[in-house]
Amino acid sequence: MSQYDLSDDQREIQDLARRFTADAITPHAADWDRDHHFPRDVVRQACELGFGALYVSEAGGGTGLGRLEAALVMEAMAEGDPSTSAFISIHNMAAWMIDRFGDDRLKAEYLPSMVAGERLGSYCLTEPGSGSDAAALKTRAAREGDDYRLTGSKAFISGGGENEIYVVMARTGEDGPRGISAFVVERDMAGVSFGAPERKLGWHSQPTAQVNLDEVRVPAANRVGDEGQGFRIAMSGLDGGRLNIGACSLGGAQRCLGDAIAYTRERRQFGRALTEFQATQFTLADMATELEAARTLLYAAAVKVTEGAPDRTKFAAMAKRLATDTGMAVVDRALQLHGGYGYLMDYPVERFFRDLRVHRILEGTNEIMRSIIAREMLRA
Repeated sequence: MSQYDLSDDQREIQDLARRFTADAITPHAADWDRDHHFPRDVVRQACELGFGALYVSEAGGGTGLGRLEAALVMEAMAEGDPSTSAFISIHNMAAWMIDRFGDDRLKAEYLPSMVAGERLGSYCLTEPGSGSDAAALKTRAAREGDDYRLTGSKAFISGGGENEIYVVMARTGEDGPRGISAFVVERDMAGVSFGAPERKLGWHSQPTAQVNLDEVRVPAANRVGDEGQGFRIAMSGLDGGRLNIGACSLGGAQRCLGDAIAYTRERRQFGRALTEFQATQFTLADMATELEAARTLLYAAAVKVTEGAPDRTKFAAMAKRLATDTGMAVVDRALQLHGGYGYLMDYPVERFFRDLRVHRILEGTNEIMRSIIAREMLRA
């Protein structure tokens, strides 16, 4: 694992997350995947440890930690199940947005139950017709006295139909990013409905569904921040979300590297253990090297996001791109080292291969990450 200079407190947090993963996640993850079971009780236990509000302020009831500590937790939990770890990351993002940009009434209304894991939160930006071009979203919020009327649909929403709270980006003004505002919508509000659960390649331990809003009356008091701030709020949340997804890729890949080492030590061909072949040794060496390089960049980017460094968005995009591409490549080679057995569901590498593939798409595709990096470089 990484030799990055972690403090004693950070190592304690990392150890706590590893113990929780070993006890509550790893033994059950294959069953959750097979049965498409959402382990709400385990998510609640994670929240009770503070993992559901890692960077929610202490005043908001959270742990008030930085993005590096959050990445350590997500990475550790992803060694057991990237799908469940990523779900907890999304809940963190929703809670943080309310804590960071909401007024005192909004925070008092929603944060206590979210921090405790009694109510879980989703982040609703993507739409059927606006994925990478998020600023083109069509969901509209029309002001009516003390309320807004929200109409539109959100796609690929983790927790859709299961979670109680949805932080929704909707258009209150002009076209483009400046006309977007953010709202807290509750599952049981009249006019809220959900599409059928999506049938996915991976991430089977968390529900994903379209969120439909049909003239949903939302109190103006549920607006997060001012009108027109929604896109900025959404983008600020994505810096941390990208780090967490990168961390999930690193954790999943690290697990598969360990499994590949164990398997190739035991597996014999031509009278020798696979680890005695130089081709195997070189493959394992490259996997470990690339993981360490990606991890070091991600940890450095996490510090920049915590400190609000001017180049934080560029580094978050760089870290997400490298970590998710590297994680997928490492898992692919781990599966190859398992040979035919790696293609069977009897071995965890098959599940990790399916779960990590989506990390190169969500929280901004890796093509969009390259665009962000180039934009930031050329702006100077």
